[in-house]
Amino acid sequence: MRIGIDLGGTKIEVIALSDSGEELFRKRIATPRGSYPETLAAIKRLVDNAEAATARHGTVGIGIPGTISPFTGKVKNANSVWLNGQALDADLKALLGREVRIANDANCMAVSEATDGAGAGKKVVLALILGTGSGSGIVIDGKPWNGANGIGGEWGHNELPWQDEEERSHNVQCYCGKYRCVEQFVSGTGLCDDYERRSGRRLKGNEISALAEQGDPIAEQSLQAYERRLAKALAAYVNTLDPDVVVLAGGVCNIDRLYRNVPPLVNEYIFGREFFTPIKKALHGDSSGVRGAAWLWGVNEG
Repeated sequence: MRIGIDLGGTKIEVIALSDSGEELFRKRIATPRGSYPETLAAIKRLVDNAEAATARHGTVGIGIPGTISPFTGKVKNANSVWLNGQALDADLKALLGREVRIANDANCMAVSEATDGAGAGKKVVLALILGTGSGSGIVIDGKPWNGANGIGGEWGHNELPWQDEEERSHNVQCYCGKYRCVEQFVSGTGLCDDYERRSGRRLKGNEISALAEQGDPIAEQSLQAYERRLAKALAAYVNTLDPDVVVLAGGVCNIDRLYRNVPPLVNEYIFGREFFTPIKKALHGDSSGVRGAAWLWGVNEG
């Protein structure tokens, strides 16, 4: 049995999967924000819950909103800031009495989709999370690519390429300390921010999409700007990685027009102007992260 934990900023979710990928148990609780000891204790309870409910012992994989530094063995780059600087890997190993595997949550989502989701059967899978933030994960031959510095796939904190005048005037500092980061434009938060700047109203992404479908001109302007910005960021990424498939997850992935409108826009910016890579919606939706955490232990491991 494989146990996966998705350690998010607002919730922690556990899943238990059989060797064939069948869901055996699932539970979600609120994250004890700001407290590292309480976060450890919550993870321990969820693992205990999964094993008690299934009467099985499982491997444990964990997806986190950051990464483990290959140099210090401690968490870095987590927007759940109470995790940063903590030896999460070693602490959970001691607490759970077994080895654990930890990966960035976007990489976990990519592993899930590459294993039995929208990217199944593809050699190089690029998965983009378009939610509260905007991370990405890269899977090559079924394994997450972390990189030498543990930051493989951190597209969200590169500057948006090919900026127009409106984008160059965006002078709100990103939480990473830089300006005009990709995440500020293509996350779900970025879409909502753009609509609020144009309209003076704060709406959710699905509400903006619904208004655009009804012919609202401001919502349509926001979505068109969003689509072009996503295309720019994706074109720069594909110029470097050239994956076999692009999988979208996070709340924004449910806006169906993206799959129709973004590919021709990517074609305008990509080197050689030939973009035929399929862009697909994550098959497992918001379950991809927790499933991918479980799949950090491969099919032939236990």
